[in-house]
Amino acid sequence: MIGTVYKSTGSWYTIKSEKGNFIECRIKGKFRIKGIKSTNPIAVGDIVDYELEETSDTVTGTIHKIHDRKNYIVRKSVNLSHQMHIIASNIDRVFLLVTINNPPTTFNFIDRFLVTAEAYGIETILVFNKIDTFDEATLNEQLYMQHVYEEIGYQCLRVSATANTGVEELKQLMMGKVTMFSGHSGVGKSTLVNALEPTLNLKTKTISEASKQGQHTTTFAEMYDLSFGARIIDTPGIKGFGIVDMQKEEISGYFPEFFKLKDQCKFNNCLHKDEPHCAIKKALEKDQIAWSRYNSYLKILEGDDENYRTDSFDEDRKASDETRK
Repeated sequence: MIGTVYKSTGSWYTIKSEKGNFIECRIKGKFRIKGIKSTNPIAVGDIVDYELEETSDTVTGTIHKIHDRKNYIVRKSVNLSHQMHIIASNIDRVFLLVTINNPPTTFNFIDRFLVTAEAYGIETILVFNKIDTFDEATLNEQLYMQHVYEEIGYQCLRVSATANTGVEELKQLMMGKVTMFSGHSGVGKSTLVNALEPTLNLKTKTISEASKQGQHTTTFAEMYDLSFGARIIDTPGIKGFGIVDMQKEEISGYFPEFFKLKDQCKFNNCLHKDEPHCAIKKALEKDQIAWSRYNSYLKILEGDDENYRTDSFDEDRKASDETRK
């Protein structure tokens, strides 16, 4: 029997069958995917083969095969640095929710997410949420950040889940697709899903006043069927986004504005750092590439996974200024 993984708790998986029924399944013994060192062998979005097991009081299933994935998005495992955690698979489009200071989402976090999505061929749209809470200074910060990414070619939306602003436009981009919401805890993923589909009534929490960080409400990734012909994968909030499985020479290829210029560098293996006649550095000097992006690139290149997450938008800007001097 064939089904789609709708929820993963680490030991049990909720599978939706081709007939539309849901069944709880598990894996017997070790289950490894060739070539992938992952903490979770099966992810939400996977297509699997399973067999039913009947007992006296319930019906469960056993997964025995995962179909080839068209894509997946990963991040470095929190506890095992040499392994990755698959967030979700077989995704048509990702919406990365961004907030300016409630909690802060930095350029560095966004860029690491975008690099990973580019590497696995997943389209990402930036959703600037909570725009109804902006004062003039916050609005200027948000518009500046939006300008940086729109100049590169990324689509951006301005949304308020609580004020129902931009929700219809978001629906149009989700119809007929498997999409995923991601971002820090507290950026409003579950609240936005509720705005899209009020009958789901997902749990939400307020921002911690002490830390200005979100509090986890979504514990496990889970897929939902929506009434307007879309499927959404709601994911737990993530604090950091460590890059995995990338060679230094390939990283710049996942920055679209770098990729357009890299063949103009004098050296084919240019890392755009200390090499002479580098097209990327020339573009930086002419302000044709955002310094925040170059700063993110250098941190990824140097493998700075432990200390990359800055505390505020202002520190991101400060780091960019220091790089520029």
